[in-house]
Amino acid sequence: MLSPRNRELIGLIPAALLVTGGFTAIFIQQQDTARGAATNLTLNHASSVSLTYGGLFLALCVAGHLVIRFCLPDADPYLFPLGAVLASVGIVMVYRIEPVLARQQAQWMVLGLALFAATILALHRRGVGVLERYRYTIAAVGIVMTVLPRMPVIGEQVNGAYLDVHLGGVSFQPAELGKVAIVIFLASYLHDNRQVLVTAGRRVLGLTIPPMKQFGPMLIVWGAAMGTLLLTRELGTSLMFYGAFLALLYVATGRFSFPLIGLMLFALGAWFVAAHVGHVHARVLAWEHPFDPMLYNEPGGSYQLAQSLFAQADGGLLGTGFDQSLLQYPVELANHVVVRRSILPVPESDLIYSVITDELGLVGAAGLLLVYLLFVTRGLKTAMLAKDSFSKLLATGLSFIVAMQVFVIVGGVTRVIPLTGVTLPFVAYGGSSVVMNFVLLALLLVVSDRARRPYV
Repeated sequence: MLSPRNRELIGLIPAALLVTGGFTAIFIQQQDTARGAATNLTLNHASSVSLTYGGLFLALCVAGHLVIRFCLPDADPYLFPLGAVLASVGIVMVYRIEPVLARQQAQWMVLGLALFAATILALHRRGVGVLERYRYTIAAVGIVMTVLPRMPVIGEQVNGAYLDVHLGGVSFQPAELGKVAIVIFLASYLHDNRQVLVTAGRRVLGLTIPPMKQFGPMLIVWGAAMGTLLLTRELGTSLMFYGAFLALLYVATGRFSFPLIGLMLFALGAWFVAAHVGHVHARVLAWEHPFDPMLYNEPGGSYQLAQSLFAQADGGLLGTGFDQSLLQYPVELANHVVVRRSILPVPESDLIYSVITDELGLVGAAGLLLVYLLFVTRGLKTAMLAKDSFSKLLATGLSFIVAMQVFVIVGGVTRVIPLTGVTLPFVAYGGSSVVMNFVLLALLLVVSDRARRPYV
């Protein structure tokens, strides 16, 4: 029977094959559409370059595997290969959309793997418990990160929301760091106060109201995070944090009344924000009437969502094939200059799921969601096996926030919920997202190593 680490190593091969096969399909399609393309030239170019890219991707993954093998010998053998599969899909799809962005994505992946290894090396001996000592510092850093995009000079407003921070030639979304920091704080605080929250408090209308002495600090930190996110108008991240907060509260206390109260408060808050914040109100109108001509042609209206739905419908069951969907179309200007305009706004980020569904069809999109489901399942299994409550809560929170992030963006582009600007984990273009998702993966592996370690 194969050891866990050998299973992990073998599991990296499909990810590398996805990179090789994906680039091969793209290169062949590009050569076929070029005039006078020679078959031998097409095959030689596709085979050599694609194998090179696949080999480089596999080498990076094997480097990460070696760190796990020597530092975390008992860690879950499937989490890292699942993350590698998602990253391989991202690299291929971003290259198909814009090769320059794919090279940047690859550079961010290298940095992400470096921080992945650094996180494992820093925590593999003492475990994640050391993070509890700095929970308030971590929470403060998380809150500062979420409000940075609203700062003058470095912050920038895009489509009504403040998402990015620009420092020199580097752009990143600090909320990606904030989501991990807030989960660490909530897991640590609930670990210390869960018993008081369950046994103390008063009963009001059949609901247990916890004492403010223990519940207040957590509400203050969580409220500060929510307030800063609303300040930046990045409601997708706010929804992720809110969902993680309710999930951890329920797991820690076992009281259904807590998430029930939270859902009622969320309903009231959503109604108020949708009615009084113009940016959110416009998103709700676009969600309700995506094909209304007035909204479709209005700046910041329903064009993005409607085009997303058109692209997904175009894919059908099996898709159009790699590099065969129409993402841009030529437009001749008054001076006879021909420019290419995008059919899908920001296809490499917000709408990359629509591109995947268009080119791989419903089958390919369902396969991608299945990989996410397996990733979250392995994370929750790690939480079940963890031997201390902080590790249980941390693994639960990290897994749930990945699930919430996938739900928010996929639900938005498929019109289940209003569309927001959240990235698809590991897949969508975005340096900070790629880096912090690898750090999140490293934390899950550190927890799983301790959880699966046999008793001596």
